Amino acid sequence: MSAGERLPGTPVPDHIWEGFEGIKIAGDTWGDPNGPLVVLQHGGGQTRHAWKGAGETLGEAGYHAVAFDARGHGDSDWAGEGRYSADHMVEDLKCVAKALGSERPILVGASMGGGTSLVAIGEKKMDATALVMVDMAPRIEPEGQAKIQAFMNQKPEGFDSLEEVAAAIANYQPHRKRPRNFDGLAKNVRLAANGKYVWHWDPARRFGRHGPSGVVDYRERLRLAADHLTLPVLLVRGGLSDVLSEEGAQAFLEQCPHAEYVNVANAAHMVAGDRNDIFAGSVISFLLRVAPIESA
Repeated sequence: MSAGERLPGTPVPDHIWEGFEGIKIAGDTWGDPNGPLVVLQHGGGQTRHAWKGAGETLGEAGYHAVAFDARGHGDSDWAGEGRYSADHMVEDLKCVAKALGSERPILVGASMGGGTSLVAIGEKKMDATALVMVDMAPRIEPEGQAKIQAFMNQKPEGFDSLEEVAAAIANYQPHRKRPRNFDGLAKNVRLAANGKYVWHWDPARRFGRHGPSGVVDYRERLRLAADHLTLPVLLVRGGLSDVLSEEGAQAFLEQCPHAEYVNVANAAHMVAGDRNDIFAGSVISFLLRVAPIESA
C-alpha cells in the first residue's frame, strides 16, 4: 500500500530490496560497489532523496553509498499500524546491508535514521565500521520534536495544490529560499484518489514507532545504547537546529568521550540538505581517517 499515485517526474529508485517481513525497500546507490559501504538513513518524513548530494560526493570519493526509503516513506512499502518500531527499522537496515554484501557497513543516520543506527550498534544487533549521527542524540529538545510532529500532522485530508505544499514546507523551513519551480515537490507528495496532494508517508507511522506515551522509553533506550559505543563516532549538529541543542550534543559527548563533533553553522535540523558542502566534507574527512578506501 502507498499514499497514492506517483507524480510525473518522481525519480525511480535504482534498487528494490526485500526488507523485514517482506516489506519492499526502495533505494539508490552511488560510487564503486567495491568501496566501503556507507548506508545513509533519513529522518522521519524525509526520503532517500535527502541524501542525493551527500551520496554523490561520497561516491566520487571512492565509497559505495546507499540511501533507502525507510518503511512507510517514499517508494518503500507501507507496513501498517504497529510495524514502525525501532526494531522493525533495524531489521530493514540489516536486510539492506546483507543484500549489498557488507557485514560491517558505515552507518550515517539523520534524526530517525540516527536513532535506528544507534539502537542497531549500541544494542549489538549488528556490527559497523563507523557511526555518523546527524542532529540526533539521546537528549533532544521537546519543542523541536513537537514542531516536526505538527508539520507531519497537518492537512491529513491533503493539499489542494503544489503551491499549498510549498507554503507548508516554507513555513517549516523559513531559513531556506522558497523554490519558484514546484517540480522538485514531486518526490515529496502523491496524488490521492480524491485529487488532493498528500505526503508520501504512511499516516500510521507518525506515532507508530513508539506512541505518544513511549517517547520517554525510546529516549532512555537510546541513552543506554550510547553507553556501548566503542567504534569511531562522529556527531554532526546543525548550528540552527531546535531539535538537537548544543547542550544535548555536549551531553552525548560526555557520555561518549571518544566521539568527534562538528557543528555546521547556518544549517538547521536537515543538515545535509541545508549545507551539503560542509556536511559531506566533514563526513569524508572523518571516514578517510577511520575507514579509508583501501580497507574495502
